[in-house]
Amino acid sequence: MNPSLRRALAWAVLVLVLLALALFGLRGWQARKAAAPAAASAPRATVIELAPTDVATARVVDLQTGLPVSGALKAVQTALVKARVPGELQGLTVREGDAVQAGQVLARIDSSDHADRLRQAEQQASAAQAQVAIAQRQYDNNAALVQRGFISQTALDTSLSTLNAAQATYRAARAGAEVARKSVSDTVVRAPIAGQIARRVAQPGERVVPEAPIVEIVDLRQLELEAPLSPADSVAVRVGQRATLHIEGVAQPVTATVARINPSAQAGSRSVLVYLTVAPQPGLRQGLFAQGELATARLQALAVPLDAVRTDKPTPYVQVAQAGHIAHVPVRTGVRGEVDGALWVAVEGVAGGAQVLRGSAGALREGTAVRALAPAAAPPAPASAAG
Repeated sequence: MNPSLRRALAWAVLVLVLLALALFGLRGWQARKAAAPAAASAPRATVIELAPTDVATARVVDLQTGLPVSGALKAVQTALVKARVPGELQGLTVREGDAVQAGQVLARIDSSDHADRLRQAEQQASAAQAQVAIAQRQYDNNAALVQRGFISQTALDTSLSTLNAAQATYRAARAGAEVARKSVSDTVVRAPIAGQIARRVAQPGERVVPEAPIVEIVDLRQLELEAPLSPADSVAVRVGQRATLHIEGVAQPVTATVARINPSAQAGSRSVLVYLTVAPQPGLRQGLFAQGELATARLQALAVPLDAVRTDKPTPYVQVAQAGHIAHVPVRTGVRGEVDGALWVAVEGVAGGAQVLRGSAGALREGTAVRALAPAAAPPAPASAAG
């Protein structure tokens, strides 16, 4: 082969090798350049920061179990004042909300007819009394004549019968006079109890009949709640148990105590009525709706806040922070009760002292990295001025 041709061929091979190396290096550089942004944009592990209010400690607490109760407040003492005699109603001036005392005159019923009947009955009694005196004298005279043998014993017996009949007529007349006197007394309508007027049914000048309602009086010094319970729930109720009630219009909870339990179930509903005496408090009125919980038992159990138990899986579970990560621990729930104003529930399956997430933390995946924030430090107390 020609030496010049051999040299030209060698240079061509060298150039091809150099071009291949340059092309391979260019592709490697492009690959590294494309991989650099991807590596830079790779997501870092996210750590969820938990506020102190998002975490609670599973611990043994005193749980107070109870039954829900509700109903309307009622005054223990109420009175519906009714007319006892017929007549025109006069002098009724009290209205709703007025305070009255026991024995206070509320109104009067026209007594003219009743006074006339009383006078008539008294006159009849006087006439009967005069007949008794006449019969008594006749009997005394006949008794003396019998002793002397002037008349027979039969005549004396007849005069005795006449005396007995006159005395019976007199007693009947006196009873009639007492009835008429009672009718005159009943024309004055008095308050049987102290309290406030809740309703005024009749109006002055209206003619009323016996048993017609005039006013209703309620005594607000003692109120009670009449709460129906199912037969099964009523078994656990005892006199003296306490309840916390929330009453419409009253900002603060009101305490109540079981005073009585109806010994019979109600027909139809089969419910048992429980009567709770409500502690006096300004603003309470008859008819206000109240609802709350009646404490029936107290026990100690390992518990967590109720909102920490999640039910978005087939079985209930709690989210536990372990070694900086979230674990889902299945639990079995038990009785519920109030602890420091919040509702807690007894659980099985979680260890005491475990840090569980409350409902405010939301649902987190298992394995999520978390970090609990320490509570904010309290501001330092201001230094006292030197005296």
